[in-house]
Amino acid sequence: MKRVLGVLRSPAVKWAFLAVALGFAAWFVASRWEAIAAALARLPWWALVVALVASAVYVGLTLEAWRGIVRDLGHPLAVRPAVALFGVSQLGKYIPGGVWNIAAAADLGRAHGIPARHSVAAMTIALLISLVSGVGVGALGFAVAPTPALADWAWLMWFGVPLLVLLIPPVLNRLIALAWRILRLEPLDTPGGSLSPRGVAVATAWSLLAWIVAGVAVAALAIGLGAPATWHTVVQCIGGYALAWVIGFLFVIAPAGAGVRELVLAAALAGTLASAEIVTLVLLSRVLLTAVDLGFAAVGGVETRLARRRLGRTGSAEPA
Repeated sequence: MKRVLGVLRSPAVKWAFLAVALGFAAWFVASRWEAIAAALARLPWWALVVALVASAVYVGLTLEAWRGIVRDLGHPLAVRPAVALFGVSQLGKYIPGGVWNIAAAADLGRAHGIPARHSVAAMTIALLISLVSGVGVGALGFAVAPTPALADWAWLMWFGVPLLVLLIPPVLNRLIALAWRILRLEPLDTPGGSLSPRGVAVATAWSLLAWIVAGVAVAALAIGLGAPATWHTVVQCIGGYALAWVIGFLFVIAPAGAGVRELVLAAALAGTLASAEIVTLVLLSRVLLTAVDLGFAAVGGVETRLARRRLGRTGSAEPA
């Protein structure tokens, strides 16, 4: 990780990183444009608007979970610099490897006075909380509201529901400590070498709310394409998306889980929608989240440039 961070300090590598990340995102949209255009023509406008807004809120909630951890590590960030740092770093998800967003956050965090190891810790802990909560929420959602095609296997999901116990602050802190030992990372320089119970609870609450909102985004598309407008459908979509995200994340060679997440989400909704509608849903879901990621990155990039200009004016106004 130290070697990666050293390479990322080069301005040329930073620009190359941004270009490659944007290229992957643009390739994903362009390669599926015909199917996307056909889907947009069939989908009610309200479903698209609700899904887009919910997707933006979902990303915002994941940002707040990460920001809460950064704050607990002793680095309170206002909303604007948090968006600048988080938004740009998340473009790393579109580069295969699974660690580029963490490495980018570590390098970008230096401009805000955050030590690299604290940036790595914050993003790693945020991902760990997302993974644990995603498995628990996904298992619970699928067990309570399985899709018709997979109803016979719903009982297996009850074995994943107890993972929600891991989200209790003292238990989660022990899990974080174990992960740190396995990864051979330096202990956190916080009291007890861990997050505070309140810090863990706040980050977990934001993550759980994020999964619900992400499921609402998928449910809006599903209902717009013909799924029953019921709580059963909403719970299906919450559980299905959470499991799809977790499995897509663990498949690290795919940029942002591309392809894998869509396959899992399609399987989770099998029997609720016809195959053509499922393909439309998974494509639109990915495109909307990609658009939101690019939007956050664009806002973050603009904020970074404005901050540098403000800093430059302040510096020039000071006496030599």
